[in-house]
Amino acid sequence: MQSVLGDYAPVLVFGGMSVIIAAAMLGMALLSGHQKPYSEKLSAYECGFEAFDDARRRFDVRFYLVAILFIIFDLEVAFLFPWAISLGRIGLFGFLSMLGFLAVLGIGFLYEWRKGALDWD
Repeated sequence: MQSVLGDYAPVLVFGGMSVIIAAAMLGMALLSGHQKPYSEKLSAYECGFEAFDDARRRFDVRFYLVAILFIIFDLEVAFLFPWAISLGRIGLFGFLSMLGFLAVLGIGFLYEWRKGALDWD
């Protein structure tokens, strides 16, 4: 039984040290941070809503639509990096496959653009 507990001693020491470091960092942030909100800090930032308002009111979903479209196209473009690195090994078939992928990506982007999903009135 003692050997099993001895095997977990480094894990417990690591866990304890991580809790102590996390608590110290939070404590230093609370002590050194300026806690004086002003009108500019409390104003609407990226989402376009007032910071403290009624949560039951209607809201415009265009911001979220643009954000979701950005995430979708950003993730699809992220597939280009592994393709570029392995292009020498995958040959002509890999090149043509990526051209097809980029064509679908471009068609999707043009579709969203034509539908007005990227327009902000």
